[in-house]
Amino acid sequence: MKNNQFAIQPVSTHQKIAELTQLGFLDDQTDQLTATELWYHFLRHTMLENPSEAGWHAFLTQTLATSDLTLAECRAQQRPVSRHMFQLVALQLLAFEVDVDYDPAHPDVAWRTIQLPALEHALDQPAAIIDAWYLLLCTHTKNGQSFIDALTSRGFLVPLYQLPATQKPLFFNGKALAVFDPTQLINEVVYVETDLDTDSDGQRDLIKVEITRPAETNDGLQIPAVYTASPYNQGTNDAWGEKMTHSVATKLTHKDPQQQPDIPAFPTPTSHRSTQGETTTAEETVHHQATYTLNNYLAVRGFAIIYSAGIGTKDSDGFQTCGSPEQTLATIAVIEWLNGQRRAFTNRTDQIEISAWWCSGNVAMTGRSYLGTLATAAATTGVTGLKTIISEAAISSWYDYYRENGLVMAPGGFPGEDADVLAAETFSRTKNAGDYHHVQAAFNDYLQQMARAMDRATGNYNDFWRQRNYRPNIKNIQADIMMVHGLNDWNVKLNQVKSLWDGLADLPVARKLVLHQGQHIYINAFRSIDFTDIVNLWLSNKLWQVDNHANDVLPDLIAQDNVVPETWTSTDQWEQPGHARQWQLTTDGLRERAVATTDSVTFNDQLPVDQFQTFSRQPTVWQTALVTTNNAFSCQFKTPQFKDDLLLQGTPELTVSLTVSVDHGMLSAQLVDYGTARRFNVSPTMLNRQGLELGYHWQKDDLREFTLADRPSDYHVISFGHINLQNRHSSAQIDALAAGQRVALTLKLQPIFHHLAAGHRLGLVLFSTDFGMTVRGNEAITYRIELGESHLVIPTVR
Repeated sequence: MKNNQFAIQPVSTHQKIAELTQLGFLDDQTDQLTATELWYHFLRHTMLENPSEAGWHAFLTQTLATSDLTLAECRAQQRPVSRHMFQLVALQLLAFEVDVDYDPAHPDVAWRTIQLPALEHALDQPAAIIDAWYLLLCTHTKNGQSFIDALTSRGFLVPLYQLPATQKPLFFNGKALAVFDPTQLINEVVYVETDLDTDSDGQRDLIKVEITRPAETNDGLQIPAVYTASPYNQGTNDAWGEKMTHSVATKLTHKDPQQQPDIPAFPTPTSHRSTQGETTTAEETVHHQATYTLNNYLAVRGFAIIYSAGIGTKDSDGFQTCGSPEQTLATIAVIEWLNGQRRAFTNRTDQIEISAWWCSGNVAMTGRSYLGTLATAAATTGVTGLKTIISEAAISSWYDYYRENGLVMAPGGFPGEDADVLAAETFSRTKNAGDYHHVQAAFNDYLQQMARAMDRATGNYNDFWRQRNYRPNIKNIQADIMMVHGLNDWNVKLNQVKSLWDGLADLPVARKLVLHQGQHIYINAFRSIDFTDIVNLWLSNKLWQVDNHANDVLPDLIAQDNVVPETWTSTDQWEQPGHARQWQLTTDGLRERAVATTDSVTFNDQLPVDQFQTFSRQPTVWQTALVTTNNAFSCQFKTPQFKDDLLLQGTPELTVSLTVSVDHGMLSAQLVDYGTARRFNVSPTMLNRQGLELGYHWQKDDLREFTLADRPSDYHVISFGHINLQNRHSSAQIDALAAGQRVALTLKLQPIFHHLAAGHRLGLVLFSTDFGMTVRGNEAITYRIELGESHLVIPTVR
């Protein structure tokens, strides 16, 4: 394995001594110990399950100190601790396996190979032992967590549970420690009043908020909140969503300018609920909630954990609106309550007001996909108290999720889904039959309005999608932003995060980005990167104001390599302006030297019925045929094999001149890495199910990692794009198109961060119907590409 750690904070010797003293490793007696004695003293403190003399003796006799001597034997011979000895024992403490991960005769080789933090000094003085031990506590084990967290999961910090609230939280190396007893966590529910009336019942919508906070908050400790807005939190209507899913077996048609559909509107409530009393004690507890394991990790480290499904969900009021301004306002209403600017009640009827008296007012938001999307939306309002968001696989424009350049577009893997489908799926008020009975007719009417407003007929950008585009409001962001995205995520595509990353460039906020090789997944339990430590360092800084220099310690951009396993690199930018390579489309493939040519190539979008049906049922079969066979429904262009590795970083741009045989059409493109190689498996490999302990006798997570497939593959799609030929200039503008008319267009493909290995070839495939994402008309349409006027530009790095 290879260890990649980015969240180790450089600290002074004074701070190391203070923190080790705080944890009980140092005291007044340790000042008199030699370097070797101090090392044994530290080791003795790791004997947690059996701290007796018998347990200590067993540890000494079972631990190698040299290739042929145990610790017991070295201690009997009074051998001083050496770097070799320290590293060998440390590898065992970190759960690495002898003769598997290291050779006991050469622990230094394993130390470098695994990429463990380097020891800087000889270990002949107590001060050097303190430095080395402190660094070891920060170092990750083979099981994907820091040594201090590994000790924590074995009960090391349990004695600190008894510290008074005034002495908590505690931090080690700038990161919060799990010194809050998970058995004493308080779980409660409140109902926040919004300024909305989306279900038109004449009352402001109440939304249910679920809270988990340490017991020490009842003793005066005010803590920050980590808030996840999850429309899935109270359940989903999968059967309803499946029934509503739109058919994609439909033809593309010619578009004429037409009036934009009306946008559903909601009444504005005029009065608040009257307050019938106040209390500091909630009356309702949390029975069960879907949790995010990163939040579970934070819950015992001094952060209140907040979940809210929002409007239109079980036990809340209102309608689900799929990313509308109303949903954003409902999301930030929780933040406003947490920092004292909004009211909440103990239940839905008695109107007894309750404040977030235990909250410091500092809030972060976390979550993936829809959850991260609402965090992004909230940040663009500039709401007071929101200090940071950690948005994973988040949408920044819903148009780019369900549409693309004038085309109806499915998120990867979900053909036929649309905004109305997602609204119905997440309208969990259906879970309470009586409540649903009263709003069923009104919500169905709203869904019909939404279906008209989102306009599947043209696929154009309109006011419905403009309301759900957060990018124009990026300028309002005041919170620091951490983004996470998969480089193979065809669900929430890469342009969503690239647009946010670029939009933040000139704002006075800190921005961080982690790009991994996954699809639509969480990465907080990956072995090769210290993502949980990164988040802890970040939130300790943003919410607790710990001076841990998180902005400087953490790289601006961390990316996982797609060729070498368990390799993460850092940089300060995604795309370097002025550094790009251009390839012309020719009959010989992609060529960097431009040639004057009048050559053209054609493809036809119609398939035999049986093949069309096969591709419709099995898009993966279509995908393989598209890029690996000579076929009549696409054109393929390839570079020669590259002699050296090439790093492609940024947004590819394709310029094409073409004609089409009818008065409508769409052009699709894929960028392909051709070359036979063992590539990463599509999904992470499970290394240890429930093997990652998030605290002592607390929640667990699955340890995972991307590993190479057993068999080589011949290609990998790295980017793609689609465009309606009648939206050549804008997704909101309909352009004229006649059969046989030559048109020129420029299509931006999905951003990439890709390592193209030496010996591989870069391929461009042009076609029309995308069986994974677009509508499927199977029309007899011929496309002619004019090669002399067509080229591909891809940003690269030096």
